[in-house]
Amino acid sequence: MDAASYLSSKNYTHNIGVRSGLPESKQAGAPKQHHGFSPYVFNGGTTMAIAGDGYVVVAGDTRLSAGYEIMTRDHSKLCKLNDRVVLASIGFQGDSTTLHKHLKMKLAMYKHNHDKDMGVEACAQMLMTTLYYKRFFPYYTINILVGLDKDDQGAVYHYDPIGSFERETYRAAGTGSQLLQPLLDSEVGFKNKSDVVEKKTPTLEEAINLCKDAFAGVAERDIYTGDRVQILIITKDGVKEETFTLRRD
Repeated sequence: MDAASYLSSKNYTHNIGVRSGLPESKQAGAPKQHHGFSPYVFNGGTTMAIAGDGYVVVAGDTRLSAGYEIMTRDHSKLCKLNDRVVLASIGFQGDSTTLHKHLKMKLAMYKHNHDKDMGVEACAQMLMTTLYYKRFFPYYTINILVGLDKDDQGAVYHYDPIGSFERETYRAAGTGSQLLQPLLDSEVGFKNKSDVVEKKTPTLEEAINLCKDAFAGVAERDIYTGDRVQILIITKDGVKEETFTLRRD
């Protein structure tokens, strides 16, 4: 028996590693470890939107987190693109900021060339092409684009990170979406109610109150949602803002 086999049979190599105080990954015979770098961080938060007759309401909390750390309690996830269109983004904050700046630049060029603001339908298509263009190194963002269409009806567009989207009447996104979406399905979509006589689109006041109640409930269960809710209300008169305080722990 050679020396290596003898030492191995007596478990000496393991004991030497333990006695030396070396971590297991540094001891002889330990598997190789590869160190990687991720350019993405998920900063948490929740957004939601409800569209109705002549209005659309979009809301997002203002907490920005990284793991179990709160980076700031006053960060807006909503970006006003013009007087009829708002974009709500959650995910990696660096990518959200870059995306918002890029879209604002395109909208400014459009207004300069055409002497009018871009409509929500055109904005939806522009956002799709912008996200798809970056598909090989995508913006780590989940986006909800809202606004009034050419008939002054509320529109909600929901996107995945590489640009696939669809128009809906309501949608939730973010860390609290698993709690919010079933509530919206019930209260706005009437998908899981058996005693509904008439399916009515909520009024503007009802939609605002639903946003407040929904976020108050999510903040009790989701540690990444909290501090304050920013609510933007889009009508033919423009964009108005309301705020609602949540728990701060």
